[in-house]
Amino acid sequence: MKAQFIYENLNKFTRGQDPKAAMSVGNKAKIIKWFSDLEIKSDKYEIDDKLNITVKEDLNLSSSYITELPDNLTINGNLDLSYSKVLKLSDNLKVDGWLDLSYTNITELPNNLIVNDYLFLYDTNITELPKNLDVKTKIYGFKK
Repeated sequence: MKAQFIYENLNKFTRGQDPKAAMSVGNKAKIIKWFSDLEIKSDKYEIDDKLNITVKEDLNLSSSYITELPDNLTINGNLDLSYSKVLKLSDNLKVDGWLDLSYTNITELPNNLIVNDYLFLYDTNITELPKNLDVKTKIYGFKK
């Protein structure tokens, strides 16, 4: 019985593809560890089968030591990265509230960034805004 289960599951993989990658086990485990390292409980976020991540509330990472965020991240609230060590934002980042990047060393914003409220850029190294940046309310602190 056990051998048949293993055989059936092995047949689901594409020849030549890493089984962990096919199941997204390795990447999903990295995302879970990222949240765990930040002491964020698993009931505060969801990861779907395509590794899209949704944080169900505000995410306060102000003054944290993180340097980057996972890709395909949606925050159903505000995202505070002020005074953090963040250097890079994730691709396809969506923030339903405000995003604060003030007093960070970030140098550029990612493609497809959506912020449904304010974007704070006080004392950052950002000199150019991407053409496809979508900020619904207002950008504060940006200097050309």
